[in-house]
Amino acid sequence: MRVVLGVSGGIAAYKAPELVRRLQDAGADVRVILTPNAARFVSPLSLATVSNHGVIVEQWGDVDKGGVDHVELARWADVLLIAPATANILAKLATGIADDALSTYALAHRGDVIVAPAMNTFMLQHPTVAANLATLRARGVDVIEPDWGLLACGDEGAGRMPDPPLLVERVKRHFVPRDLEGKSVLVTAGPTREPIDPVRFISNRSSGKMGYAIAEAAKRRGANVTLVTGPTSLNEPAGVNVTRVTTAAQMHDAVMRALPSHQIVVGAAAVGDYAPSEVAATKIKSGELALSLKKNPDILASIGSAKPAPFIVAFAAETDAVESNAREKLQKKNADLIVANDVSDSSIGFDSDQNEVTVIARDGSSTKIDRAPKLVVANRILDLVVARLSARSHT
Repeated sequence: MRVVLGVSGGIAAYKAPELVRRLQDAGADVRVILTPNAARFVSPLSLATVSNHGVIVEQWGDVDKGGVDHVELARWADVLLIAPATANILAKLATGIADDALSTYALAHRGDVIVAPAMNTFMLQHPTVAANLATLRARGVDVIEPDWGLLACGDEGAGRMPDPPLLVERVKRHFVPRDLEGKSVLVTAGPTREPIDPVRFISNRSSGKMGYAIAEAAKRRGANVTLVTGPTSLNEPAGVNVTRVTTAAQMHDAVMRALPSHQIVVGAAAVGDYAPSEVAATKIKSGELALSLKKNPDILASIGSAKPAPFIVAFAAETDAVESNAREKLQKKNADLIVANDVSDSSIGFDSDQNEVTVIARDGSSTKIDRAPKLVVANRILDLVVARLSARSHT
């Protein structure tokens, strides 16, 4: 694990040496960047001593050494953890300001970013701080919620930086084995849209977040990943081959074209079962509308009948009898695993950033994955895929 620890100028900076030690105990190699204000709370010398590396404070680097420190460090690092993250550094991260070593490095960093906000409760509740945190979350930054308690200013409320053991556990979530190297993974994501006329369509509430998380997680684990996605507002995962489609028929065709070169298929898309039998050439005027529907192609069934069939992970988004409906679908689709989730619960349903699922295998066994961010859930699903593939290769 290669971690850059960014320390900004809050009182919680005094925890930084212990945090470095605990990260090292977890197997991390840690490099530290201090803002000038952070250096008022904790000395660069103490952090250099515990980390066994020089500490970056000045933006301009070492003129005798040459090179650009923040770019070189970005090539090395896996994770950037900023703890404590003050309101000032959060604003810089959200707006792209680069006026010190830490904010400049953050722009160059290409790995995961984790921030642990720590400040006075009233500052934390300020609309600007809330907006900046929302911006960072939307970009995929992992925001660790502050603890509630007595603050350095004497107030009591939210704003305390969590203790180092919790921060280390959060960092460990971002490290996964490269156990899918040499594998090609095909992922479907998002909804499909079936046109009624030039302005109307039939669709569903899928955001695509779960499928995109699986594509990102598989890429991080070393796989060659193809993502076939319906219409979403999500940013494409870095390094993933993306094919955008609109209708179920288009998704079927794209998947079947890509299928021969992929050993694993994860069908996370919410594919429409039906489409209008006819599409009006012009906008249908308002009034009563009766639609005749036709069945869309069954993508998972087509994949399951392929020879040789890939390893198939299906999804079952259910609102009732979740597990029994998923087990029935597992058999019908000839899948190896099926991921059942209750979309009637808005906190883990469509468009949520979290999920809670049960993964059922063809042999009838099941694994519960507790509520967690979708990227974490994605990795736990892939853990099961890797385990099943390994068992298959040894039989």
